[in-house]
Amino acid sequence: MARLAPPRVVTISDLRRIARRRLPRAVFDYIDGGAEREVTLGENCRIFDDVTFRPRQAVAVPQCDLATTVLGAPVRLPILLAPVGSSRMFYPRGEEVAAREAGAAGTVYILSTLSGCSIEDVRHATAGPVWYQLYLVGGRDAARAAVARAKAAGYGVLVVTIDTPVAGLRARDVRNGVQELLSGGFAMLPFLPQLFLRPHWLFDFLRDGGLMDFPNVVPPGQGPLPYLDVTGALEQTTVTWKDLGWIREAWEGPLVVKGVLTAEDARRAVSEGVDAIVVSNHGARQLDGVSPTLRALPEVVAAVGGRVEVLMDGGIRSGADVVKALCLGARAVLVGRAYAYGLGAAGGRGVARALEILHTDLVRTLKLLGCPSVAELGPSYVDVPADWRLRRQNNLADVLA
Repeated sequence: MARLAPPRVVTISDLRRIARRRLPRAVFDYIDGGAEREVTLGENCRIFDDVTFRPRQAVAVPQCDLATTVLGAPVRLPILLAPVGSSRMFYPRGEEVAAREAGAAGTVYILSTLSGCSIEDVRHATAGPVWYQLYLVGGRDAARAAVARAKAAGYGVLVVTIDTPVAGLRARDVRNGVQELLSGGFAMLPFLPQLFLRPHWLFDFLRDGGLMDFPNVVPPGQGPLPYLDVTGALEQTTVTWKDLGWIREAWEGPLVVKGVLTAEDARRAVSEGVDAIVVSNHGARQLDGVSPTLRALPEVVAAVGGRVEVLMDGGIRSGADVVKALCLGARAVLVGRAYAYGLGAAGGRGVARALEILHTDLVRTLKLLGCPSVAELGPSYVDVPADWRLRRQNNLADVLA
């Protein structure tokens, strides 16, 4: 992997600090911010402190096996790169850069519908596996066209996000004028000074094409969806459980739903025939006050009872966080901000460094636990609060009833 000043960049927080220096306020806060009062944003990270390790001492672990499979596909580490919209804002050709580094690390990159790079260009950028994340923004016909393009380009899995009937209130984005800045016109003028404070970023952004649209959202008879229209388009295209039927017919491949936080929705997803579930609160960018994802994970795992694979995202900033999620039943985790900070800090070198940090943390944590592989992780390696156990027992009783 490429390196980014290892003595200085030791943790994901170090990448966050560098990204904050390089990016305009509006762009950094787009990555960093959450919905409303950002209560869930903080809890997504803090909740990991409630889970403590139970190591096996005096155990020699000369090597650690991080490899696993996700939906039958082998990956070299149980960390997938989550869909992060508008990554071209962070660094030129941002989605292509991130996909290339994911492939080099031996893992999956998931492309957002709301990306600044095309489905085809991202597929060509990496030799690794790629999945496509679907919104119905732009309407059913636009979604069908995008699904067909993803299938033709060789994407292996379709991930349907179900938690965006409307866009969450991301106050930082509103105050910073993100929509106005990326849409052009006179409305952007009050927000321009923050861009001039980051001339290197501005030069790179303009060189990469400047104002953004969404090349993967092309309603029939129209061009790519402009950035200015995305909020209204989201509100007109809520995903329902019934939509999974026609989406499955259009895709004809492995199908994942992303945005599940409750046993009720987990059981419904299983009954609809999905192949995997992502326990996710959208990086705390939608409804503030929902459960942090690590807290919701055991409930969902209990509800599905091994019938489908369970993945998780939200708040992961270290390899120790990854291990805790795996111990509580996640097959693998998705990381978003962790690599987005790296992309914003230094492009491909930053993404590579983020993955290297997580990889190194993961190996060290396994060795300190006395566990030789991620496949052997389980609940016996962690302690959770008593009320977590009680809630899991109650959910198991509901499943068996």
